[in-house]
Amino acid sequence: MSAQASADPLLAVRGVKSFYGAVMALKGVDVEVHEGEIVTLIGANGAGKSTLMMTIFGKPRAREGRIVFAGRDITDLPTHEIARLRIAQSPEGRRIFPRMTVLENLQMGAVVNPAGDIAADLDRVFALFPRLAERRDQRGGTLSGGEQQMLAIARALMGRPRLLMLDEPSLGLAPLIAQQIFDIVRELNTRDRITVFLVEQNAFHALKLAHRGYVMVNGKITLTGTGAELLKRQEVQAAYLEGGRH
Repeated sequence: MSAQASADPLLAVRGVKSFYGAVMALKGVDVEVHEGEIVTLIGANGAGKSTLMMTIFGKPRAREGRIVFAGRDITDLPTHEIARLRIAQSPEGRRIFPRMTVLENLQMGAVVNPAGDIAADLDRVFALFPRLAERRDQRGGTLSGGEQQMLAIARALMGRPRLLMLDEPSLGLAPLIAQQIFDIVRELNTRDRITVFLVEQNAFHALKLAHRGYVMVNGKITLTGTGAELLKRQEVQAAYLEGGRH
């Protein structure tokens, strides 16, 4: 692992509680992501994984606790200001712009980094996702599920993020396409040194990919360890890995 455990984390979530109305969705969550790591968060549907991702981005707002990115408290920052700090998210369900072309979707991703070189960034993401280069003038809504997921990740990369947050990138994809997505995430981390925080229901592949992992149950972190350690934990195997090795 390239990050040192003793160094200050790039992202620190400390005692965060967030609510939907009167319902507490996050119940005092502590998570750290160090520079250069892939950290994965696994858990069942409704555990609060996506809520944590959205809370880091300020929607919903953390009602208690602190969120610190690169030494700066971002707990109360507006979402658009958080994005400008070079935190990028590929949300659950992809949420691309279906009526826009692939190229237009990517240009939207570059808005948060006005100082960037859009042409160079397009070349970079098209090299990473050749399928998108072939479909650059095609509307996003006409792409396959796997292509839409590639577009969502590529759009996030256009802002040259220090931290890439991926929410369920393999959801609804055929196993072969999902493996391609995981391979791309590994390449982004090892070749481009992008730090990745990954929420994923495919626990087997996610923990194989991760330097470290967290398990969330009912809005609380219940286990943490290296990806290899968590893969060996009996409770993780029983709850999340049965039939998951594909």
